Amino acid sequence: MSAARTLRVPGRHGYAAEFSPYLPGRLACAAAQHYGIAGCGTLLILDQNETGLTIFRSLDWNDGLFDVTWSENNEHVLITCSGDGSLQLWDTAKPTGPLQVYKEHAQEVYSVDWSQTRGEQLVVSGSWDQTAKVWDPTVGKSLSTFRGHESVIYSTIWSPHIPGCFASTSGDQTLRIWDLKSAGVRIVVPAHQAEILSCDWCKYNENLLVTGAVDCSLRGWDLRNVRQPVFELLGHTYAIRRVKFSPFHASVLASCSYDFTVRFWNFSKPDPLLETVEHHTEFTCGLDFSLQSPSQKK
Repeated sequence: MSAARTLRVPGRHGYAAEFSPYLPGRLACAAAQHYGIAGCGTLLILDQNETGLTIFRSLDWNDGLFDVTWSENNEHVLITCSGDGSLQLWDTAKPTGPLQVYKEHAQEVYSVDWSQTRGEQLVVSGSWDQTAKVWDPTVGKSLSTFRGHESVIYSTIWSPHIPGCFASTSGDQTLRIWDLKSAGVRIVVPAHQAEILSCDWCKYNENLLVTGAVDCSLRGWDLRNVRQPVFELLGHTYAIRRVKFSPFHASVLASCSYDFTVRFWNFSKPDPLLETVEHHTEFTCGLDFSLQSPSQKK
């Protein structure tokens, strides 16, 4: 584990962190005042070097920002989502405010993700209004709306393998797999007996996902047979806020939790917990692996 680099931004609480797919050492952080309950939000663009983290851009929004995703075709462009039900399209080369604002969701938007499959430029968002929406960032309105969850949606993640396919998790205790072509749900998995706050796709297996829930457990799911999880990882002592598969190792993943820790796991090992990192002194909400460096996590 490399040494931790820390940056404190007074009055802001981080909700999501994502490394740039283009620039080594650059990452984005979505943050909010007052734990996202009230106040404004800030998109922080950070650069890291040998001495630590520095702020390259600080972009403010009038409500808390809860997630961020980088464009897959422009190194300067990002999308954030916020507590006022809107998505914001930013260009870090033009730091004067968002280029566009998409306002269709009726409640907080907690998740946003940019498709990584070739030939698509699509963004998916998930909201407390129980809907997921798919957007083309060049179009001013959503392309389609997906209904079916019976509670707030916490996580929406595109498949890195299958065009037009995304996963979502919700307070209704289900993981759902959606297909853009059929405009509906493909698979419903009753994955936990608790709210599910996060999910992610394995980068090496198109049928494997992991979920993280309020019951403190991580569970792996093979979409070809979802009757039982293919693995369960226990160790967190409070709700798991976010989970990410490694881009470098098929069986390695990381999770962060309201127990203030980040944990690294290898689900193929008899003793799967690789490391527990206890640098944080408050809820740990954001997590990402660097695509450029196998040793870097945020």
